[in-house]
Amino acid sequence: MTTAATRTPLPPASAPAWPRQGAPAARPQQSEPAAWPQQSAPAAWPPEAEPFPIGAHLITPRCGYTHHGIYIGSGRVVHYAGLSRAALTRRPVEEVSLTEFAGDCGVAVLRDSPLAFAPADVVARAKSRLGEDRYRITTNNCEHFCHWCRSGQNSSAQVERLFGWASTAGAWLARTRGVFGAVSARA
Repeated sequence: MTTAATRTPLPPASAPAWPRQGAPAARPQQSEPAAWPQQSAPAAWPPEAEPFPIGAHLITPRCGYTHHGIYIGSGRVVHYAGLSRAALTRRPVEEVSLTEFAGDCGVAVLRDSPLAFAPADVVARAKSRLGEDRYRITTNNCEHFCHWCRSGQNSSAQVERLFGWASTAGAWLARTRGVFGAVSARA
């Protein structure tokens, strides 16, 4: 299942500010997030207009997964920081700049993220969990957090795909073990 996202590339670091009038329109993402161009957000803020809708569910590619956050306006994102890459320790829900959230990658809006609350309520829900430090990769990760902020539901398509793959692999192993077990029993 491919996730629908509107890709809004960030300008090169040398750009003075966010793209303004005449900038190319955002287009649907055509490839996997890992193929997004390496770009970073500009240091200058504020742009003439917000680069993303307030309360938008943002995604950015990471090595092996997609990171999620909620855009709260003025170039700020609330996200579950998750596991520290350096120390492999848990990190809390935090508010960061769009530049820090993006890292050296592009950022996109997840278009099919369910929405049950007004944008201001999405932002309030995200901010209500600032400092929370209960990250769990399979039950309370950055994607779960964003879906909860926007819809009240805790879900993660990445985790569901992982469990689906693991279930399929387990079923295959059970079948092949049965086949190989029958062969070895004859020997």
